[in-house]
Amino acid sequence: MLRLLVLGLVLACAVSLSSSAVILENGAPILWAQTASQVTELPMHDGILLPDPWNYLHRMSLYRLMIAATDPFMGSMGTNATDSPLWGLPLQLGWMLTSGRLADPTGATTCGLEAEPLCISTQSWWACVNYFASVLPFLSAAQQGFMGAGAQVQMQVPAGVQDYCTTYADCKAKYPDAMSKWDAFFQGLKTTSESLLPDDVKKDTILGVYWDAQMASTYASAACNARQSHYSSVEVSFAQSWLNSAEYVAAARFQANMEKALLFLSPLPSRILQEGDSAPNIVGLTAEENHTLYIFSWMKTIDSLLGGTLLRLWKGAGAAPPESQLCYKHFPVHHH
Repeated sequence: MLRLLVLGLVLACAVSLSSSAVILENGAPILWAQTASQVTELPMHDGILLPDPWNYLHRMSLYRLMIAATDPFMGSMGTNATDSPLWGLPLQLGWMLTSGRLADPTGATTCGLEAEPLCISTQSWWACVNYFASVLPFLSAAQQGFMGAGAQVQMQVPAGVQDYCTTYADCKAKYPDAMSKWDAFFQGLKTTSESLLPDDVKKDTILGVYWDAQMASTYASAACNARQSHYSSVEVSFAQSWLNSAEYVAAARFQANMEKALLFLSPLPSRILQEGDSAPNIVGLTAEENHTLYIFSWMKTIDSLLGGTLLRLWKGAGAAPPESQLCYKHFPVHHH
């Protein structure tokens, strides 16, 4: 019975619900058209690339450049231009922007507010966690030759901010497991795509090393935990559930292409949660967003009561069902 229950519980199974949060703009991630399409469009000094990951357009550019550089090796993912599993990352960053989660949660600056809409706050927990899923893979991609032979990268950092790594060597020293896993992904992408393996085996192999790297970045982002103190207990609880949901998605080797990632991201809350917000009756959020938060909370409670059994069962059930069956058939989705 419990195993059947587990089969229906990834990300609230909100895939059949209508869209809530603003995720796309003209069929692409938010402000995608204003990002760099060539490495040479990034700031450079003395031959060193100097992206500013605290500017939304620069951080989104890292994703655009990684997708473009890896697409030639993603043939096993499908025939669409948006089939790469990397597409889930820029969509996620866009959701963080539009939901206000990249703004300064301390209120000490206007970073991320109307006066500085493209500013990403170094105090934002969400921005910090995303740093590990944007800057670290980009530095690894550059090290592995995906940004051009011998490309050197140094991330900009605001004055006085010292707890973010900014170069490949720096990140490798501070977060060796995450950087090693990203190196393995980019190296494996080349060797697997060039092999004589059937496409379905290539796809599964690539998704395996991709999610290994993603989860390594997630674990490394524990370095961001102190920043959770800037948020309400309700937002922190949601954030923890959001991180935990990645475990289920990773175990299923989910192909987070644009189409599928949209289904998972669109029902996420379109604003930061405040004390007193209680799903499924949070004022200002749609029924879909409320439903997703309610199921997140329910999953967290059940998993806690079971001592983590829910996740272990999910991982042990052949790493869960095929991704196409993650939610559609096994969970009683809310209807209107």
